[in-house]
Amino acid sequence: MASKQQGKQPSKPQAEKTIRIRQVRSVIGTRRPHREVLWGLGLRRIRHEVVRPDTPAVRGAVAKVQYLLEIVEEKS
Repeated sequence: MASKQQGKQPSKPQAEKTIRIRQVRSVIGTRRPHREVLWGLGLRRIRHEVVRPDTPAVRGAVAKVQYLLEIVEEKS
């Protein structure tokens, strides 16, 4: 009796949600942990934009330094 192996089909990649973040204020005079959060998000200078996955970790980092950032609306 030959049995067929039932392999899992590779899942199709789903379009994950992303957010676009822009730095709008300078890090001069801010607390060191806040500067490190900006570097962790990939922001380096004023008007620098990055696209990050919309996860709770990224949302928490944005909330910590919200006075330095703005969330840019995506154009559809």
